[in-house]
Amino acid sequence: MSTIRLTMAQALLRYLDAQYVEIDGEERKFVTGVMGIFGHGNVTGIGEALERSRGSLDFIQGKNEQGMAHAAAAYAKQNSRLAIYACTSSIGPGALNMVTAAATATVNRIPLLLLPGDIFADRQPDPVLQQIEHPMDYTISANDAFKPVSRYWDRITRPEQLMSAMTQAMRVLTDPADTGAVTIALPQDVQAEAYDYPEAFFRKRVHSIDRRPPAAPALARAVKLIAGKKRPVIIAGGGVHYALAAAELQRFAERFGIPVMETQAGKSVLPWNHPLNLGAAGVTGTLAANRTLAEADLVLAVGTRLSDFTTASKTAFANPNAELLSINVAALDVHKLDGTPLLADAKLALEGLSEQLALLDYRTGHDGAELAARKAAWDAEVDRLYALESADGLTQTRALGVINDFISKDDVIVCAAGSLPGDLHRLWRPGKPQTYHMEYGFSCMGYEVAGSFGAKLARDKGEVYTIIGDGSFLMMHSELVTSLQEKQKITVLLFDNHGFQCIHNLQRGHGSDGFGNEFRYKEAGVLGGDALPIDFRMLAASLGCAAFSATDAASLRTALEQAAAVDRSALVHISVLPGTNTDGYESWWRVDGAEVSVSAKVAETAKANAQIRSTARPI
Repeated sequence: MSTIRLTMAQALLRYLDAQYVEIDGEERKFVTGVMGIFGHGNVTGIGEALERSRGSLDFIQGKNEQGMAHAAAAYAKQNSRLAIYACTSSIGPGALNMVTAAATATVNRIPLLLLPGDIFADRQPDPVLQQIEHPMDYTISANDAFKPVSRYWDRITRPEQLMSAMTQAMRVLTDPADTGAVTIALPQDVQAEAYDYPEAFFRKRVHSIDRRPPAAPALARAVKLIAGKKRPVIIAGGGVHYALAAAELQRFAERFGIPVMETQAGKSVLPWNHPLNLGAAGVTGTLAANRTLAEADLVLAVGTRLSDFTTASKTAFANPNAELLSINVAALDVHKLDGTPLLADAKLALEGLSEQLALLDYRTGHDGAELAARKAAWDAEVDRLYALESADGLTQTRALGVINDFISKDDVIVCAAGSLPGDLHRLWRPGKPQTYHMEYGFSCMGYEVAGSFGAKLARDKGEVYTIIGDGSFLMMHSELVTSLQEKQKITVLLFDNHGFQCIHNLQRGHGSDGFGNEFRYKEAGVLGGDALPIDFRMLAASLGCAAFSATDAASLRTALEQAAAVDRSALVHISVLPGTNTDGYESWWRVDGAEVSVSAKVAETAKANAQIRSTARPI
């Protein structure tokens, strides 16, 4: 067998450069490149390999390890998990900065390859700078923190281990059911160590993403269940997007007259104005969707994790006769809530169900006029909120209305945390599928700017808009600089309401007078003074961005036009009134209050929540 002598790091990059994926006969390169920040754990190993031996792999310099890993995850998400960037860091704090991003990717089932540097395998300079000396287990390093948030974890202590490790890494990264963060810890001495690798290790590999067909008995059980129901509904999750099954879901819904509701990850599966699209489901759902869901006798959950936001903490399926049919490629998800499982690819499952239900001449018993009236009423509510004015300033929903009207159908919006995801889920009218990019599995503050950069890397047309609150922006905006460096324009729309107002609202809704969530000067031991005068526009300009501001609908429209006209990343600072987000619409989310408190309001709220909790599904 012919061999080639390479360092482990050089071999790793050559291997990654030869990886491809194929689905439905279409082949594409899987690893686009590497994002990195160098330090003493990786600069002379994988850093040298990237400088001199990276092949066709792109390299992007990150500014914060968490930020660049969020960008890589967003790139994979926007590419329907069919292309990735890897991320490399130094040891210690550089590596640990990526742990949050690893959890975010794993929770959202997004492939993310992390290549953190590690302590010396030979232990010669023991202890090395940034080494964690665990007194009971000396093999532990900072990288062990990745284990609970990774779908696969390995440490390369000998250069030849790379071959088996990367085989397992690619298995997870290309698995539609079991993907997430993959962490390959790279001791800095082993990165630079040479080995005679078989040339066959570097051959082009095409990883086929084979669609899992439904088993015949399971399909028959599902057909029987649906056929006996009159008021079924569909909850469409992100798995519909990743299975490239939006068209199949639309045909299925239309053929049998089944209304569709969307999770945060599933939003934009159907056109917002489609007559069967009742909008968002659950805690951040529409009134049309939540009322219809409460009456449903069957819930077809397609490609969704069925999180507590989707199920309203298991209170959304209020019909005592309601049953659940879960269609998912992941066994972990398909058995949730004691439903009937249909373990299969979403596209093949919907096609199989459609074919067999058609033989039965199945049609739901939904009243079309009633569904149309509910949808029309909700559309009118969105129009009202989008036009909502206040003499005190710009409302959050009015600002979103101006933005929704301004951007084109090819533009992508990116969001993740705060009160904005709820408003966007309920109100936003996407132009096309996959133009609504929401990270809400982990609701990770700080994802938004970095995620926008990653989404922009994945788009060949249209603009990318970051919709973000001031609290999340302060947590992380470092990759704004990377967007400028890479000449990948993003537009940050910063909603400034002076604090963590989403949690402030949640807090006050459970009996608090408001504590510790607004950005105010401390006076008499509490944060009760004037609002902090943070100049976000100047901050953005100092980084090199174009910067604009808006205080009302007219100035917001002007600022959007100005931002669209520049050729570099821009920020629009939008002053909005706190507490002008949407809420309610016959949904509930479990947040337990104190059982004992000196506040009567707290005790009263806890009692009310306990009463609602008693109506939730027990399983």
